[in-house]
Amino acid sequence: MSADIPEIQEPADALAAVVALRRLADQLEDAAVEQAMRAGWSWPQVAEALGVTRQAVHKKHVKRLIAAGVTLRRRQ
Repeated sequence: MSADIPEIQEPADALAAVVALRRLADQLEDAAVEQAMRAGWSWPQVAEALGVTRQAVHKKHVKRLIAAGVTLRRRQ
């Protein structure tokens, strides 16, 4: 293992940590995308910041953002 990553003795504990980190990362992404869209960012801007395509970020977040009442920018 890398010197920066603490060694976890039990594989179950290590895998549980991975699951918890993925959930946290998803929550952070959701909050950041919503904040950016509320601030008027475009889908391409958000996608570039996340290192993904516009289509990928749109597909992942559009329904949740609409349900949250976020006003989304339309393509001009």
